[in-house]
Amino acid sequence: MSALTTPFGFSSTATEVAQGIDLTGRRAVVTGASSGIGAATAHALAGTGAEVTLAVRDMTAGERVAKDITGSTGNQEVRVAHLDLTDPASVTAFTTAWEGPLHVLVNNAGVMVCPEKYTEQGWEWQFATNHLGHFALTTGLHGALAADGAARVVVVSSTGHQQSPVVFDDVNFAFRPYDPWLAYGQSKTAGVLFAVEATRRWAGDNITANALMPGAIYTNLQRHTGGRGSGRVPAHLIKTVEQGAATSVLLATSPLLEGVGGRYFVDCNETEVIDRRSGTLHGVARYAVDPDNARRLWTLSEQLGSRSGL
Repeated sequence: MSALTTPFGFSSTATEVAQGIDLTGRRAVVTGASSGIGAATAHALAGTGAEVTLAVRDMTAGERVAKDITGSTGNQEVRVAHLDLTDPASVTAFTTAWEGPLHVLVNNAGVMVCPEKYTEQGWEWQFATNHLGHFALTTGLHGALAADGAARVVVVSSTGHQQSPVVFDDVNFAFRPYDPWLAYGQSKTAGVLFAVEATRRWAGDNITANALMPGAIYTNLQRHTGGRGSGRVPAHLIKTVEQGAATSVLLATSPLLEGVGGRYFVDCNETEVIDRRSGTLHGVARYAVDPDNARRLWTLSEQLGSRSGL
């Protein structure tokens, strides 16, 4: 299977990627769309004519972004809904309230290298936010995605996944000393594995899921790292927010991605599978696209969710 390439690349913006795309009559949800690349992703999708729901924790910030999007695109179908990915009740409320089909789900919200913290269920905070909450959201919306007939799920991961595989016997650091970078890496690996298994499981529903690395972008995501991520990315590789949203928008809208799933993209193109940490922003670790790992993670996620009543 050859890698999928597109006419877009590092410098492409979300607006450029979405140019000429018409999603009138289609519906999209973007989590974490109250700032950063989530807001830019929602803006580009609204520009295609899609009905866009901003799923956010901060309703005030979400309403402000929605107003800005409507003002700049003229799209009146921009909505805001509350969603706290670390709260199973909030996720259930969102999925229960959703009515009708869903064409695009962008699992964008996330936290990065935060101090040690756990949910009421005992879940490590980054794994809970970046993976478990999105797992519950997506599986809860499965019926709506299946009703579309050609729905797409977009998972925002990171090159940070190369920091750690999913440690299945200790995802919550019950036995290991907590390390924020390892926890971040594990949660981002989980996102890639979810895309692999969702595509396999839901092939009969024509649902595809792909994961991506948006690039190095300075946003609120880096609030626990002094605003500069790892601090190891050269200045010339830092993207704008619009450039950072481009790969998400490509996976959500491009005709080139029809029927394509279970893959990992960087700079708007599928990247290579690697067996050693690359030292660059490209490459997806083999353990992150391994089908056996993907199936195991799905089972674990279901088990954790069932214990919380999801």
